[in-house]
Amino acid sequence: MSLISVEDALSRVLANVDKPVGTERIPLAACAGRTLAEDVGALRDQPPFPASAMDGYAVRSADCSDIPASLRIIGESAAGNRFVGTVGAMEAVRIFTGAPVPEGADAVVLQEDTERSGDRVMVKEAARPNRHIRAAGLDFLSGDVLLQGGLRLDSRHIALAAAMGHGALSVHRKPRVAVLATGDELVRAGEPIGPDQITASSLPATILMVEKAGAEAIDLGIARDTLESLDERIQAAKHAQADILVTLGGASVGEHDLVQKALSHHGMDLGFWRVALRPGKPLMHGRLGSTLLLGLPGNPVSSLVCAVLFLIPAIRALLGDQRAAEDPTEDAILGADLPANRERQDYMRAALTLQDVPLSLAHAAERVMLPVAMPHLLQDSSMLSILERSDALLVRPPHAPAAAAGEPCRIIRLERFC
Repeated sequence: MSLISVEDALSRVLANVDKPVGTERIPLAACAGRTLAEDVGALRDQPPFPASAMDGYAVRSADCSDIPASLRIIGESAAGNRFVGTVGAMEAVRIFTGAPVPEGADAVVLQEDTERSGDRVMVKEAARPNRHIRAAGLDFLSGDVLLQGGLRLDSRHIALAAAMGHGALSVHRKPRVAVLATGDELVRAGEPIGPDQITASSLPATILMVEKAGAEAIDLGIARDTLESLDERIQAAKHAQADILVTLGGASVGEHDLVQKALSHHGMDLGFWRVALRPGKPLMHGRLGSTLLLGLPGNPVSSLVCAVLFLIPAIRALLGDQRAAEDPTEDAILGADLPANRERQDYMRAALTLQDVPLSLAHAAERVMLPVAMPHLLQDSSMLSILERSDALLVRPPHAPAAAAGEPCRIIRLERFC
């Protein structure tokens, strides 16, 4: 099977997401980080009544055109305890921020622009109609659709939903993503390690990425390089009704790479297993019944890059995010000279700094600050220390010509995914 492009690979992966996962209705307080399953409209106006924007006095503006004006105080309006009555000629109501503006009043004068003496107040500044009053529905009106399905909810969305009158929201359930590391050479972090073994660093990293993306991670542990061990873990993924099964390592066709063979025994429909990217060429994709399969490379940096490019978009698609296939790159400036790229799309680990960029590069009316991407000298896909010092992946398209420092480039910020 020949190499396919990154774009083609992602298109095939997302095409295998038949529909978003099911939904559940949960209390608003539990919605942080969840993905909204449907559009949400306001159940009330906000504010629901004309409200004072300041502390002061509610007055009729016509009474305060000739200054100073002496008005009789007839009551008080506070937030949650409105004045019941009507403001008449040459009358005023003491009012506080957020309180309903009483009938008859059409302006609020600031308390610092007044002098009070007993039940009278002297207004020293002219009042204008609607001054310091928040009109009913200023923020939104009942029926306004302000939150769209597919939105991943944060504290801003939660605050808005609460103000709209909602105590619970319909969200997509968390997709179940089973993660399985493979290889006799691997042990879990913190466990005794043999002379020919290494720690399965990709396993906890992938699990964290899955959870940050809004899915439920199912840790299937480490399968040994036997069909029996792999069969046992694949059965566990089936029993857990995983929406996605992610394998780490063993996706190639070497004598010890048994993942494809084991999955084939369970009826896998193989989509592809080699992609024209660096790092991460041995990437496998297919289906096992209703479960999406992604076989990520064993090298930790390769697995992370492939998770960013393919696993996270697949999770987002399962959550109903219409932007799952959007380009994750952004503009940056190259911090060092680079040779011409070859046939695979390259994702170089890079550190970012900010630089004042001239018009010709910023494509803007004025100079702007853009990130400068400095690729690390060492790009070996096994080097986690380099990855830890990286802020972004510097994207080099296939057959890109040599580039000089200062030229525009494209990056993917790792903080968004990791």
